[in-house]
Amino acid sequence: MKHEASIREPLIIGNKSLHDISEDIAKPIETSANKWWWSLFILSVITMLWGFGCIFYTIGTGIGVWGLNNTVGWAWDITNFVWWVGIGHAGTLISAVLLLFRQKWRLSINRSSEAMTIFAVIQAAIFPGIHMGRIWVAYFVFPLPNQFGSLWVNFNSPLLWDVFAISTYFTVSLVFWYMGLIPDFAMIRDRAVKPVFKKAKNFKEKISNFFKEQTSSYNIYSILSFGWSGRAKHWQRHEVMSLVLAGLATPLVLSVHSIVSMDFATSVIPGWHTTIFPPYFVAGAIFSGFAMVQTLLLVMRKVVNMESYITMQHIEMMNIIIMVTGSIVGIAYITELFIAWYSGVEYEQYAFLNRATGPYWWAYWAMMTCNVVSPQLMWFKKLRTSIVFTFILSIFVNIGMWFERFVIIVTSLHRDFLPSSWSMFSPTFVDIGIFIGTMGFFMVLFLLYSRTFPVIAQAELKTILKSSGDNYKKG
Repeated sequence: MKHEASIREPLIIGNKSLHDISEDIAKPIETSANKWWWSLFILSVITMLWGFGCIFYTIGTGIGVWGLNNTVGWAWDITNFVWWVGIGHAGTLISAVLLLFRQKWRLSINRSSEAMTIFAVIQAAIFPGIHMGRIWVAYFVFPLPNQFGSLWVNFNSPLLWDVFAISTYFTVSLVFWYMGLIPDFAMIRDRAVKPVFKKAKNFKEKISNFFKEQTSSYNIYSILSFGWSGRAKHWQRHEVMSLVLAGLATPLVLSVHSIVSMDFATSVIPGWHTTIFPPYFVAGAIFSGFAMVQTLLLVMRKVVNMESYITMQHIEMMNIIIMVTGSIVGIAYITELFIAWYSGVEYEQYAFLNRATGPYWWAYWAMMTCNVVSPQLMWFKKLRTSIVFTFILSIFVNIGMWFERFVIIVTSLHRDFLPSSWSMFSPTFVDIGIFIGTMGFFMVLFLLYSRTFPVIAQAELKTILKSSGDNYKKG
């Protein structure tokens, strides 16, 4: 019996049955990795270690090894922080908002986008920590009781808002991700063969057998699945908790990046002191987040052979969201320029004139090209349903959104109110190394996740097979 119009494209292709879904989603965990996975993993580990080396060098020597100066006190560190937080936005949007709107196409991509959120927030958290200079007193950012000792904590600092916003976002996202994984962990547990060891002859063999037993796949996934049995009561509680967490997470989509934007908007720096920042930053975060989801999913569907579940329909729907949010970001850019002119404030007008025609003009026009012009190509169905074009465009959007944060931060600071203090910023090898290292760290986490966790919510995916599977739609 059909539950969906036949005109809709199938979301599951390849004539899959319920058993096939379980087999395909468990296969990356139960079999050895292919050459694509190992190649990416080795490259990611090398860049991660390079980044860690730069971080340790920064902590040991001081942040003077970065390209900062008295005029440009924020640069790559905060640019990268905001960029990574923005990337983390798509996971919550796909999981929470699209769940509340009952969008079926989210089911093949929500698990990986949630993982992407968590790994991106981990990368974002690195930058404020090392920017403190003395990372060993990072605990000062937490609301410690006065009995702790002599405190010199500035609770009025906008950066403290980030601590609460990011930690709340990370916690809710982690719980939401783990809640969805429980039925899938149970599926892997039930497929794992519990090892049977021969009778130990001595104490040493008993100890060895004990550790083998505890670290077996069966026991690990038994612990992770929390005794899930698939009973109706378990499913009822699971669905209620998913809706509750979705309701909690949805405001976070709007609030987290709004708070990040207020770090800038509450200042008096021309180019920052603007009320459009909260909605502008949120739209940009969703824009960059969906672009990163596209990048990762196009790689992952090849690396772990998920072409039947991450279909052209999924890619097209995400491209439409990229096109819409890219248009909103373009409107925000034009609004900024108009308000700067309409305000009549010469400092504000100069800030935007300097962005477009000053020493960093190349960064401004790279941002405009990648974020405003390129997404408009998605109006053509032939382009938004092309794998190669989608992958290239997603890379362009990620580059453009990084340049957006760079333009907002550096070009607003390097020429301030006093011409005598004007200065240029140039990144050092340490700046570049830390940024590339976080990308390597992110990919290491994501690749390990793809080998140890079910990358698609198979239990939920099975619920749409009879309405959205190509064999049932044909039948």
